[in-house]
Amino acid sequence: MPTIDADLMLDAIKAVVDIDRDWIPEKPGTSLYIRPFIFADEPFLGVHPANHFIFMVILSPVGAYYSVGGGDSLPTTKIYVEDKYARTAVGGTGAAKIGANYIISMKAQVEAAEKGYDQVLWLDSAEKKYVQEIGTSNAFFVINNEVITAPLDDGTILPGITRDSCLTLLRKWGVPCSERLLTIDEVFTAAENGTLNEAFASGTAAVISPVGEMIWKDKKVAVNNNQAGPVAKRLYEELVGIQRGIKPDTMGWVVEVEAQ
Repeated sequence: MPTIDADLMLDAIKAVVDIDRDWIPEKPGTSLYIRPFIFADEPFLGVHPANHFIFMVILSPVGAYYSVGGGDSLPTTKIYVEDKYARTAVGGTGAAKIGANYIISMKAQVEAAEKGYDQVLWLDSAEKKYVQEIGTSNAFFVINNEVITAPLDDGTILPGITRDSCLTLLRKWGVPCSERLLTIDEVFTAAENGTLNEAFASGTAAVISPVGEMIWKDKKVAVNNNQAGPVAKRLYEELVGIQRGIKPDTMGWVVEVEAQ
């Protein structure tokens, strides 16, 4: 597939948002979900790379599905560590936002839900040893007050914009953080000895989704007493505050859509 020029994509998004600005919900916790995408539409039946594509932008008003819970905490999720199925492999499509990645994850997601868990934590396909992503979101672990997330160098991890925003903010705040390999053994050992401060996922829809419980094989651990931790809450409040214009945007992330 061809790469879409960044300026063209931004102009397309601004144009469709301007046309449909009356559909933007204004209640707290609601938003307008924007999805640019590209697909092949070549009129040919066969197995070969396509030569013609359509680029589109679709919008959808969404309700307060992901919202701040009771008190000052974010709702936490229960995570099942998936050690049978593989989300992606080196040389695969893990670094791209494609439909195939979602299809592969469905079986594990269904089985995790049947066991009472909200989402799965994927491990690497080769050794079932290193943590990768939580569902279709980037995973973060805070161990001994260091924020750790999987590196992007082997092409198995999606370079999510929320992931990048989190890392940018953490470094700006002087919070120790690293992009490195982290084993599931390290995570559960930290949980058992009290040095796993918190865990959370980052993504477009949820922004920040704290983890309250994890199970791996026959080991079940609570994370931060099943409550959102200070790092997750601070990131959530900062990112949502910038998105909604409540907090100043010192990063140049906000783009204004002027009425035409």
